[in-house]
Amino acid sequence: YCRFSLFSFNLDTLIPITSVQLGETVTFTCDLRKNSQFSRREVDWYKQSTGDTLKLIWTLKESAQPKFSAEFNQSRWKVNYNENFTNLTILRANQEDEGIYHCGITEWFKNTEWSGSYLLVKGRTQRTSDYTVVQSPLITVQEPGNSVTFQCSVFSDPDKKTCPGDLTVLWFRAGSHKSYPKLIYTDRNKSKECDKRADPQKSCNYTFSKIVSSSDEGTYYCAVATCWELFFGNGTKLQIGRTLNNMTASFLCLSESLIISFLFF
Repeated sequence: YCRFSLFSFNLDTLIPITSVQLGETVTFTCDLRKNSQFSRREVDWYKQSTGDTLKLIWTLKESAQPKFSAEFNQSRWKVNYNENFTNLTILRANQEDEGIYHCGITEWFKNTEWSGSYLLVKGRTQRTSDYTVVQSPLITVQEPGNSVTFQCSVFSDPDKKTCPGDLTVLWFRAGSHKSYPKLIYTDRNKSKECDKRADPQKSCNYTFSKIVSSSDEGTYYCAVATCWELFFGNGTKLQIGRTLNNMTASFLCLSESLIISFLFF
């Protein structure tokens, strides 16, 4: 099976977030209509926890009978499929279910087509760590094509962390016309500068840079994933303005001169 890391996502990849309350049922849908021949393709559902590789949940190979991997109990995991769609349903969602769920469609002599969604499980009764994520509220870029760097500061108390493993920083974007943020980049203990203080609280700065286009306006959120929880920052709004070109500037100056001449002469 093809395996890749959560941290290899390209900056243009947008992963929608699906949120569910603890103990509820959640369903993911994969559209198969654009893939022509049902009998000549393989359809797979994968789970990918933060910082982990893909784990196969379910597979359908050509005309063979579909099957679940042994790790996934069929009393909680259900898959329905036909020629047009396949649905993955998780019953009684718990905190271990949080992560990205991928649908992979492979046809003969073609690359695998991927789609996915990040599952966020809400309503946990116990917090296992204490993190505060702070971001600057606004960044203005003068022109598309310029580089922009987002920064977030993560404050934590290591003494309160009760689970093993390092944290992962994720960056999300919510466009002005979007109702929910989408995952665009992950950073596992990279691009950070930490302030080693004398007091118990620890501060680390994380950055994310990209070349912006006119469609990149929106709010960018920094989030920390650790101990099966996701801690969001307050968000940084990216505004893109345009500088006046020489012709426009000359026209405005000429217009202003004509108005002044008309008023005073």
